[in-house]
Amino acid sequence: MTDKPGVWMTCPMSTYLQDKLSQHFTLIKSWETTKSNTDFFLTHHSTSIKAIVGNGSHGADATLIDSFPCLEIIASHSSGLDQIDLDKCREKGIRVTSTPDALTHEVADTAVALVLATLRRICVADRFVRNGVWKNGDFGLTTRVCFLTFRNKLCLAKLVVS
Repeated sequence: MTDKPGVWMTCPMSTYLQDKLSQHFTLIKSWETTKSNTDFFLTHHSTSIKAIVGNGSHGADATLIDSFPCLEIIASHSSGLDQIDLDKCREKGIRVTSTPDALTHEVADTAVALVLATLRRICVADRFVRNGVWKNGDFGLTTRVCFLTFRNKLCLAKLVVS
């Protein structure tokens, strides 16, 4: 091991994130280790791990937390902390952080897309075309959706049922 603090990454994440962490820390990618390698590492180098990086699916349970006696922080690269044993972290004084607003805009974009898809009946129209029903007649009009901006924010202005 090097003199750089160790980071245990619980699952594959973006190459960018892994590269950045590797520049400043000794990054241990748990998914690339075998059980025997992991056991050897934990026996000989567990005190070098200062941080765990996980996500909403692969966090840190009490067993993993107890494996690293010098653990200082657990970072969840997602908005949720469900996969982290928060009681164990409180007990050991380990800081926990997440990225709660990382996907806020993406969720809003998806909500707008779902509103449009529902009101404009996009999925129904797709089935109408794919099933060849269009040969028998028109699909018909759907709900008209008008948007406007107010102070550079998108607002739903009105719905017009056709």
